[in-house]
Amino acid sequence: MEETNREAVATAVQRVAGMLQRADQLDKVEQYRRREARKKASVEARLKAAIQSQLDGVRTGLLQLHNALCDVKDIQNSLADVSKDWRQSINTIENLKDVKDAVVQHSQLASAVENLKNIFSVPEIVQDTQDLIEQGELLQAHRKLMDLERSRDDLMYEQYRMDSRNTHDMELIRRYFGQVQSLSDELAKQLWMVLQRAMVTVRRDPTMLVSVVRIIEREKIIDNRMLDRQKQTTFIPPGRPKRWKERMFEELKETVSRRIEGTQSETRDSDKMWLVRQLELTRKYVLDDLIVVSNLMVQCFPPHYNTFTSFFHNYHDAVAANVRELAAGDLEANEIVSLLTWVLNTYSSVDMMGHPELKECDVTQLEPLLTQDVIDELLSKYIQTFTSNITGWLRKALETDKKDWLKESEPEADQDGYYQTTLPAIVFQMFEQNLQVAAQVDDTFKEKVLDQCLKQMCSFLNRYKEEAINYKEEHLKDRQLPQNYVQYMIAIINNCQTFKESINSLKNKYSKSPVASQYDEPIERTLNEVAREGCQFLLDEVFLDLEHHLYELLTRKWLTGSHAVDTICVTVEDYFCDFAKIKKPYNQEMTSEAHRRVVVEYMKAVMQKRINFRNPEERKEGADRMIKEADQFKMLFKKLSGTEEADRLCEAISAIAEVFKLSDTTMLSLEVSTLVSKYPDIREDHIVALLAVRGDASRDTKQKVIETFNQTRPSSSMVTQPIFKDITVPSMSMTSMTSMTVPKLLK
Repeated sequence: MEETNREAVATAVQRVAGMLQRADQLDKVEQYRRREARKKASVEARLKAAIQSQLDGVRTGLLQLHNALCDVKDIQNSLADVSKDWRQSINTIENLKDVKDAVVQHSQLASAVENLKNIFSVPEIVQDTQDLIEQGELLQAHRKLMDLERSRDDLMYEQYRMDSRNTHDMELIRRYFGQVQSLSDELAKQLWMVLQRAMVTVRRDPTMLVSVVRIIEREKIIDNRMLDRQKQTTFIPPGRPKRWKERMFEELKETVSRRIEGTQSETRDSDKMWLVRQLELTRKYVLDDLIVVSNLMVQCFPPHYNTFTSFFHNYHDAVAANVRELAAGDLEANEIVSLLTWVLNTYSSVDMMGHPELKECDVTQLEPLLTQDVIDELLSKYIQTFTSNITGWLRKALETDKKDWLKESEPEADQDGYYQTTLPAIVFQMFEQNLQVAAQVDDTFKEKVLDQCLKQMCSFLNRYKEEAINYKEEHLKDRQLPQNYVQYMIAIINNCQTFKESINSLKNKYSKSPVASQYDEPIERTLNEVAREGCQFLLDEVFLDLEHHLYELLTRKWLTGSHAVDTICVTVEDYFCDFAKIKKPYNQEMTSEAHRRVVVEYMKAVMQKRINFRNPEERKEGADRMIKEADQFKMLFKKLSGTEEADRLCEAISAIAEVFKLSDTTMLSLEVSTLVSKYPDIREDHIVALLAVRGDASRDTKQKVIETFNQTRPSSSMVTQPIFKDITVPSMSMTSMTSMTVPKLLK
């Protein structure tokens, strides 16, 4: 207390010091004193009020405790009186046992009297009930059955109350009402039969279905009442609970399952389209049945049954079980696609579970018919089967096409007159059919099948290339066979362009991926190789026919008036009448290559030094002839190509002719420099060969020309279209042997 007083004094001193810090504040001392006095009075008043309130609460609490004590004493006295009265009444209760037994007996007799009519009429009621069941009057039959069961159950309950150990009397009652259980079972069979034909019944006689539902609802109420009484008395009548409501839902579910199983009437042995037919039947049955449920059956069941939702899920479960069974079977490739298309697309579409009349339930909220693992397994199986099948189909198609190559008739021509075979059409018809099927599943699967098609195409084209080479080699063994070798080789070349166009068409139609396939480049490369090699084979054929005439070039016979170049031009032009049926760009490439090879072969004839000019007259005559023949070649290939690009190659012949034509040997160095500037790929041995053909160059002249060549020779990187690169100059021994052997002019 003293500590509190000291703290209060210290606080007061501090406050007073705060108020009197300046001299002018002394004038307000009285004002401060009155203000503090008011605060003190206010605080004291609040304290008094709080203390008074606390005192009032204590006074009230004490009064209530006193009253509670008085009440406890009164209760104690009352309990003592009750205990005294209870002890006095024990003997009285024992004396009332006879009354209790009489009451129980009276209750049994009252129950017997109440059911007396049914008890004496049990056989008659049983027969009537049986007749009603057979007549289909199920509601009336059930009413009589309930009367019989109630009489039996009441008698058994009273007997159980009187003496639960008396099994003899209980068994007596059970035997007397023994036919009641048989009636109940017979009625249940009729109910289940109606439910099993619910889809038909609801259309023809919906009142029958309503009656069945009412009976089952009554039995559910009786079951609940009997179970409640069992909790109180432990007594339960025989055959209870029947649980007909649960059995009803099971029957409806089994009915749906049997309905779906009924679509499986066909097999692959009887019909190749068995699965498509089965899935279509399933779709039709499910849609028709659910529409019936939505429009008719829901009116026959209480709303709390959620009838439509229940049937919707039952059909989904039945279809899922059926689909899983199908997926686990040994399906063929087309059957796998049919199943997946139906599962992934048709099932949830407006043609089935997404139909507008079924919008009460959302099909997207259901579990998928097949798990993703099963779908992936089926897709993998399809890809394997497809790969195996397509490999076999491609092999057969190629074998058929090879047989066509040996025909005596020319290949067919397309609308533009280009030779072709049926191979590209057959191949891409196969691809198209499989891609159309794959597109029915989903885009991802379609991309996989397209990728597999391209992969198989890549392998197929390698075999196609090998067979084209074999075709050429077999022809070289006997050039008379096959009769239409040139025409079918043209068709092979044209097929390459058709393959390119078809592949691009497939990719544009079935692929949305902006990324190029890993097989695009190999396919493009192989097709170009097949086409270019085919063009090369055809040119080989041409030059085999020209071989003898090419050998006459730059010989004495040629100088004295040979018609070799005329024959060469006529032969080339004749062949190119057929080659005109080669598609672009290969026909243009082939014309350019033929032009190059003719010029190269002509240059080879020069470099092989088949002739040495003996005098200026021969050199002039030979040079003029070369210029004339260069013009012939130029005219020929302008005609074949329709362009002016043929000049440069033929001008090489003219340029060589100018070297031969030059009469002043001192100007040879200048002429050779001009030649080298135009054709940078010319080599020193070529210059030596040219000088040897001229036949008049001295050792010093040759030396000077070679030195000039070495000084003016440009970089080989400047060569844009080489002519001399592949022309070899034979040695002296080889030159001497040309009169005894026939040179191979083919590359």
